[in-house]
Amino acid sequence: MTKTTATAPVLGTRALNRATLDRQLLLRRSPLSATAAIEHLLGLQAQNVKPPYYALAARLDGFRPELLSAAMGAREAVRIVTMRSTIHTHTADDALVLRPLVQAARDRELGQFRKGLVGVDLDRLAAISRELVEAEPRTMKELREALLAEWPDADPFALSIAARCTLPLVQVTPRGLWGRSGQVALTTAEHWLGRPAEPAPAPDAIVPRYLAAFGPASVKDMQTWAGLTRLREVFERLRKELVVFRDENGAELFDLPDAPRPDAETPAPPRFLPEFDNLLLSHADRSRVVPTDLKGRTWQGNQAYRTLLVDGFLAGLWKLEDGALVVEPFGRLTKARRDEVTAEGERMLAAMHEGEGYELRFGPVARP
Repeated sequence: MTKTTATAPVLGTRALNRATLDRQLLLRRSPLSATAAIEHLLGLQAQNVKPPYYALAARLDGFRPELLSAAMGAREAVRIVTMRSTIHTHTADDALVLRPLVQAARDRELGQFRKGLVGVDLDRLAAISRELVEAEPRTMKELREALLAEWPDADPFALSIAARCTLPLVQVTPRGLWGRSGQVALTTAEHWLGRPAEPAPAPDAIVPRYLAAFGPASVKDMQTWAGLTRLREVFERLRKELVVFRDENGAELFDLPDAPRPDAETPAPPRFLPEFDNLLLSHADRSRVVPTDLKGRTWQGNQAYRTLLVDGFLAGLWKLEDGALVVEPFGRLTKARRDEVTAEGERMLAAMHEGEGYELRFGPVARP
């Protein structure tokens, strides 16, 4: 432990929780627009179509699904693979900035498939893929078949991964629009947005944005969020511009000097979060939101669950089934807490499923 870290103030788990909830727009609903919120949050996890909508409903005052759909229809927001090799909804500007930022991670990912790409010229593959998807949006199957005609001995899946890793491919609408369906069709971000990608930004420029959305945070936290490595030297360059804390285990945490760090006892209303919410995925140490005894309870295998926050911490799961919003707490809720959860659930249903007649009921306590 460095001398600086040893003398840094300690932020307890509840203090970290409240600071992070504040940055995540989860202590109180924000008046920001959908695109402004997505920009502040550095994107929303979007492995499935609906999670970004529920993520914004939990965070924004007056949000309705059509607001995000309108932004996507106007090409102000897009779905693209970025952090952690997963699909995110980003603003158009950030899609052109953050995709180059994580290119090194995409290069590492591609290296895992090198056995299936023997003899494949990746520069030529990228050029052919770009020409195909910019002529018209293509499904991954169509792209894979076209590339297989060029390299018949290559692994078909590896060819499609190579296209995704070498090019910034966005999913074109109507994919991703609320209440609409459509298979995944791809083109380049530059073609869809009508402007070239930005040069890869220095990580130094993204650290303050990450801390504004997820801080206080450690180097490992940001590396987990971005899927990047070797960020320690970046934080060291910025150390004089940041403030330093430590958590209860002595880990060094960085933050912006003027960022909000509310009192640990600040009330935190219940929130219904989607599966894969950024709040649960963007730190190496998730104990600021997930109590130790509940670690691993938000997913089973490849299936992630929708989660409920009570008093700022993971407290249960929820689902929509058979005309009901079913809340499954992990433990007993007091009557006051149940009333708060009920009110928040009804508010979420009114925002996201107006007129659909869902009732709210509490199911059995969810078990491991």
